[in-house]
Amino acid sequence: MSTTMDFLIADTFTDSLAKLTGQEQKSVKTAAFDLQMNPAHPSLQFHRVENSKDPNFWSVRVNLDLRIIIHKTAGSFLLCYVGHHDDAYNWGQRRKIEQHPRTGAIQIVEVRERVEEISTYRDPIKEVSGPPELSLFAKFPDDELLDYGVPAEWIGDVKSATESTLFDLAEHLPQEAAEALLELATGGTPQKPKTEVGGFDHPDTQRRIRLVTGEAELALALEYPWEKWTVFLHPSQRSVVERNFNGPARVSGSAGTGKTVVALHRAVFLAKKHLGARILLTTFSEALATLLQIKLERLIDPESETAKRITVQSLQQVATELAEGEMEGEEMVSDERLGDLIAYSAKQAGETQYPARFLEIEWNEVVDPWQLSDWDSYRDVPRLGRKTRLGVKQREALWQVFERVRDSLHERNLTTWPTILRKITSKIASGAIPRPFDIVVVDEAQDLGVPEIRFLVALTGGKPDSLFLAGDLGQRIFQQPFSWKAVGIDIRGRSHTLRVNYRTSHQIRLHADRLLPESVSDVDGNAESRKGTVSVFNGPLPEVRIFDGIDAEIEGVAQVLLDWTAEKLLPDELGIFVRSEAQLARARAALKDAGLGWVELERNSRPVRGKVSLSTMHLAKGLEFRAAIVMACDDEVLPLQDRVETVADEADLEEVYTTERHLLYVACTRARDRLLVCGVDPESEFLGDLGL
Repeated sequence: MSTTMDFLIADTFTDSLAKLTGQEQKSVKTAAFDLQMNPAHPSLQFHRVENSKDPNFWSVRVNLDLRIIIHKTAGSFLLCYVGHHDDAYNWGQRRKIEQHPRTGAIQIVEVRERVEEISTYRDPIKEVSGPPELSLFAKFPDDELLDYGVPAEWIGDVKSATESTLFDLAEHLPQEAAEALLELATGGTPQKPKTEVGGFDHPDTQRRIRLVTGEAELALALEYPWEKWTVFLHPSQRSVVERNFNGPARVSGSAGTGKTVVALHRAVFLAKKHLGARILLTTFSEALATLLQIKLERLIDPESETAKRITVQSLQQVATELAEGEMEGEEMVSDERLGDLIAYSAKQAGETQYPARFLEIEWNEVVDPWQLSDWDSYRDVPRLGRKTRLGVKQREALWQVFERVRDSLHERNLTTWPTILRKITSKIASGAIPRPFDIVVVDEAQDLGVPEIRFLVALTGGKPDSLFLAGDLGQRIFQQPFSWKAVGIDIRGRSHTLRVNYRTSHQIRLHADRLLPESVSDVDGNAESRKGTVSVFNGPLPEVRIFDGIDAEIEGVAQVLLDWTAEKLLPDELGIFVRSEAQLARARAALKDAGLGWVELERNSRPVRGKVSLSTMHLAKGLEFRAAIVMACDDEVLPLQDRVETVADEADLEEVYTTERHLLYVACTRARDRLLVCGVDPESEFLGDLGL
């Protein structure tokens, strides 16, 4: 191949490649390598795409049926699409590639006159009789729409678009134009492209067309065609990544809006901006830290100097390494032994008014996290998240119990995780332990507790740009709410909410959001609203199925798995989630009946190529699949009856129901295109809230 020609690959090619069978993909990859190394290879046959508006479209024969559509000019060779014969030619006849006259970006434009009708998705929940819908963009001048990257021939369709037709119209437009329209429709003001470069160097071109400089790079592009979106930074997120903050900052947003993507890019951006700085990319669990490492390696070369300055670990891993030699012969107390000590201390103090379970929760959610060491501290601490109100006399009586617990732990050389964190935090703050990092970026911050937040404050020292947090209050499943401001993190004025969902279809997002309030506020008054969040693509409606018994559910799920794999979904693109380990057997049986292999995810494991991922809902965070099944959503399973029965006070039921809803929301929003939620009659009361 001539060294003067650029070899490029479009996202439309990798997307279409992913829809083929495994054997078909192998044949296409072989042809792609031949094209890259030698376009004159004797096995390749070129034919011009007749009846195309773009004379530079050609087809390349892969086998008797498969064809690659390429765009060939004097200076570039672009892989655009691959499909079966008629499908491939139809795609080439309906597209043209041109440089936008206003933005300068290279766009793959669907030819307007060949689109006979734009179908309309009608939401059965919102569809009511009434006056005709108003056009969303009629008031915008043509020039302004052009500034946003709308192709000139689509201006008329855009100006007549309504709320019902917008999503279907967006599928026909270049991505930057679709994103701008979605932001305009939700009351925002999109940023207009500001760049002096055009053609293949334009940022909007590079989001969809990639220059491939060698065989190894082509192999990587073809190996991970679907995962590319998990680390791609969209323009709506870039301003957050590259902004300067004079204190702690947070990005929030509902599931699928790209908080993790922003966190990844923020870590890389700061590593490049502050040469020599030590960066920690962290989260609350080792499993999520493992997934962050995988995505970071997709984003940058792991052998690069930048990557070597970014450490990816869970906060517990970081603290454990720092705690070596700091425990002074102490042993971590087990949950069982701690429960025994609390019960014994209550007996010694003569406290019989409150059950043992209430005392354990009060210790684990108030006394130990806040590291309360005396009566005055316990008397004054805000017991946020604890619904049972306690007066001064009641608190005084309870402190007699907790003081004995503290003494018992000390006498036995036992310690707790919050105590270890407090000691490390104190030594870092005093300088006794040098700060191991200059900058910390945190994912899933909503599930960090009081000791972890205090630890973060000590790690970063309050310097500008030193602490960046990403999270969603609607996905809080492990921690009681508390005031970040009270423990040293004030994000007022430095909080940004993402509103464009790039991961989950409009239909899945719409129904999953019904599980949660429209707006959630943290203790400090920072609100996170789901109102105005939009998805950038459509998909099938999610399904809810209720079966007569467990055997019927297993049979039904097995058939769905067979149907999905027959539609060319790969096993590793599928995930199955259940509430707890007790329901895993039902999912295993369905997978076995479908003849599919699977991997059961544990805290440190990861999805495996060629196998369906199976896990409990608690381990679903950070995972992303083309299709997901949330199984065994029965009454007394969701919410889990064991949690309901162990509530020490009726007022605490609200928190149980809230976190159980969050679990279902997390599981449902792991799906990109397809979602099945199912259970056995009588089903979970939450399923009716999905509105299906």
